[in-house]
Amino acid sequence: MDFAPRIDAAINSAIRQGQAAPSPAKLASALHYTVTPGGARIRPSILMSVAMACGDRTPALTDAACAALELIHCASLVHDDLPCFDDADVRRGKPSVHKAFGEPLAVLTGDSLIVMAFEVLARAAVHDAAQAVQLIRILANRTGMPNGICAGQGWESEAEVDLRAYHRAKTGALFMAATQMGAAAAGEDAEPWEELGARIGEAFQVADDLRDALYDEETLGKPVGQDDLHGRPNAVTEFGVQGAIAHMREILTGAIASIPKCPGEAMLAKLVTAQAEVLTPIKWRAGQQMTPGE
Repeated sequence: MDFAPRIDAAINSAIRQGQAAPSPAKLASALHYTVTPGGARIRPSILMSVAMACGDRTPALTDAACAALELIHCASLVHDDLPCFDDADVRRGKPSVHKAFGEPLAVLTGDSLIVMAFEVLARAAVHDAAQAVQLIRILANRTGMPNGICAGQGWESEAEVDLRAYHRAKTGALFMAATQMGAAAAGEDAEPWEELGARIGEAFQVADDLRDALYDEETLGKPVGQDDLHGRPNAVTEFGVQGAIAHMREILTGAIASIPKCPGEAMLAKLVTAQAEVLTPIKWRAGQQMTPGE
């Protein structure tokens, strides 16, 4: 099922509202530049998949949740690329925001997208105030401290790093937000969906570590070797390439098994597997391992 048109429409609507005149033209342009092209939109796709599996009772809330989640993700990429963090020149195959617009506007772009995300959810409260509040709470928890992506970035300043906690916060947080927000947008209890998000996030972090170690910049669309350059903990260093591959496959198996009972459970399992295969550098079929590049 292709959710891209629905997700992109929600994101573009939010960006247009953020560009309403009068507004500073360069910052308005930077907002659009940051979210376009949109990459894989994997987090909002998972969110919408969960919402659909649970019945998608309030589509307007689901759309708002997808937009808000992706805006937070895009903001984190802008900030990650800044000279004070990764100092990356390229993102998604084009100059990073601070290279295209300058560092001050990049900081403001990331900040604006974060605020915009919560504004989108607040505006959607007209459809169901209680559910909108829950969505805001989940996204805030998975964005800030101590459980969110801010905590994940903070781990990189520690002398000793708990790899599992680091991955759970830096990458897993927004995947947990995706599964929990999808359930909440559909009027279901968000709590049972945390484990699925955590497992998907952990698997994707291992996949990202593998891509960083095995791919070149042209293929990846962003600088490679960043883990080694910045001395970060990563799964390839801890497990080796083959061990990381085995670890990722084990995590994904657990992710599918952790899907809560719902009307669209089988459909969701297929979608999660398909999304994982698209983004990971390792492909597999019928238990047969294939090496990168095949």
